[in-house]
Amino acid sequence: MASDNGSSREHFVFPKWANLLLPLIIIGAVGTMPYMHALVPLVASPTTLNVGYQPVQPVPYSHELHVDELGIDCRYCHTSVESAAFAAIPPTATCMNCHHAIQNDSEKIAPIIESYETGKPIEWVKVHDLPDYVYFNHAVHVSGAGVSCVECHGRVDKMGEAGVHTVENLSMSWCIECHRNAAPNLRPRDLVYDLAWQRPADADSDYGKKLAELHNVPSSRNLTDCSTCHR
Repeated sequence: MASDNGSSREHFVFPKWANLLLPLIIIGAVGTMPYMHALVPLVASPTTLNVGYQPVQPVPYSHELHVDELGIDCRYCHTSVESAAFAAIPPTATCMNCHHAIQNDSEKIAPIIESYETGKPIEWVKVHDLPDYVYFNHAVHVSGAGVSCVECHGRVDKMGEAGVHTVENLSMSWCIECHRNAAPNLRPRDLVYDLAWQRPADADSDYGKKLAELHNVPSSRNLTDCSTCHR
């Protein structure tokens, strides 16, 4: 059939090597099929999502140095963790309380000094980022129930200049698992910020339950109600 310009319409012809695609696809599908039952749950499971995420921060801040070695309390920087829904990121002025005199000539501190002098905030990269539709209140967990930072964030006091990384997936199923039986994850409120604390070896099986009663932690039925987190 002639085209509008009078020339013959040319048909596309696949190159000969394309004939190899079909057997390769068949071989690949058959070869991976025995592993699908293991791969699909592994990839799709919430327990494998986002664990180990460790973004590069604009300043190589070491919690291991500041918290573990120097003994700075979590609340000195994260001032709202006991009283608000979020744990505040410290302003540059908090850093400069010490660094106006300590290592103020270090290249690592240069972005902090620049931020302090210009008023431009440091753009820290958020590590633990819950979906917008989830309501989470730090004060309720920390000050109310006696849940330590360790339960969700791991041993942050052992994380060095490489930065903070996620140790739990913070998925809905992970939260519900704790809400169904919160007792093992509770501790006395005055020990919440002692990240190295371990439950006493001689503690009986009702230790956590007693803490739950002492802290007035709601029953598992109320804790697993959808409206607890989705508001």
